[in-house]
Amino acid sequence: MTAIIGFVALVAIALVGWAIAEMKDKGLSYVNNDEEQAVLDKNCQQLAQNGYDELGIKDVIRTIATTGYSAV
Repeated sequence: MTAIIGFVALVAIALVGWAIAEMKDKGLSYVNNDEEQAVLDKNCQQLAQNGYDELGIKDVIRTIATTGYSAV
């Protein structure tokens, strides 16, 4: 009986902690200030000038070594 009470208490504490974390995430939002936004815009411009393309999963699989490593 004591083990069941302990398990229920553990689940209750976990659910309360989870609820607090979810409410904290929804209640607080982060917004970039002007300096941070300027840095992000500058980085985006540099990536666009250098011809950066985001790779899809098929592109990543083609470009990485999936055969393993041979030490000899």
